[in-house]
Amino acid sequence: MSTSPTKDRGRGLVVLVPYLWLLIFFLAPFLIVLKISLSMTAIAMPPYVPTFDLTAGLGAFIAAVRELSLENYQFLFSDSLYIKSYLSSLRIATISTILLLLIGYPIAYGMARCPKAWRPTLVMLVILPFWTSFLIRVYAWIGILSREGLLNSFLISIGVIDTPLTILSTNIAVYIGIVYSYLPFMVLPLYAALERMDESLLEAASDLGCPPLKTFWVVTFPLSLPGVVAGCFLVFIPAVGEFVIPDLLGGSQTLMIGKTLWSEFFSNRDWPLASSVAVILLLILVIPIVVFQSFQQRQQEREG
Repeated sequence: MSTSPTKDRGRGLVVLVPYLWLLIFFLAPFLIVLKISLSMTAIAMPPYVPTFDLTAGLGAFIAAVRELSLENYQFLFSDSLYIKSYLSSLRIATISTILLLLIGYPIAYGMARCPKAWRPTLVMLVILPFWTSFLIRVYAWIGILSREGLLNSFLISIGVIDTPLTILSTNIAVYIGIVYSYLPFMVLPLYAALERMDESLLEAASDLGCPPLKTFWVVTFPLSLPGVVAGCFLVFIPAVGEFVIPDLLGGSQTLMIGKTLWSEFFSNRDWPLASSVAVILLLILVIPIVVFQSFQQRQQEREG
């Protein structure tokens, strides 16, 4: 059965919209950052050379291309500060993602198993923190976690501790801030996967004598894996490049690539080096995602 040319054009336009979005808001900015990362630092405005001036003619453009340098990337891999920043960011993001999964999965599971009349209210409660500014919510944790804050005052009042704990300006405070801020991004994909799961499969497993715990690991968890993967990506990717939380809640020893990137851009005004940091960070995040998607596609083709 053939389709009409009008329908084909309509489908093409629908597919074209997300590609145009990626082209305008992802690929074009990335190419600009990549170009700056291959330039040299200069005391000027903007603080780098060369700048591509298409109005200067093709010869000037080619000459500018020849002046591009990989010196910034060589410096990144030779300086232990940047390597430690990348590794520290990956470690903090990985631990935070695991904590979010351990906390978010029971919440999403409970939401998906509660009466249907309650579910919209519970979803609204999950997204309720988004009604408040992200910056204000992070600032609130300063008052909670400080030595004279609400948490220490509460623990002292109930006799759990005698002296205030030092939580603020540590990696623990960063983990708390990331887990609190990104919890909805983990809960919602998990809830979507668990909520649409066919409950007759659980009933069948129970009828066959499968214990509840085994039913969870054999039936429920495998069927919720798409939500697990989506939630982990949604929290891991922004957590790696997080700047606000480590800057406000972390201390001087908290090393994350987002803080390093901000320092290079705004404190040192070394735009080429900062752009190099951003390009490497993007590659670290994008390449594993592309590999994973290719693996998933090949697996689906084999199953199909």
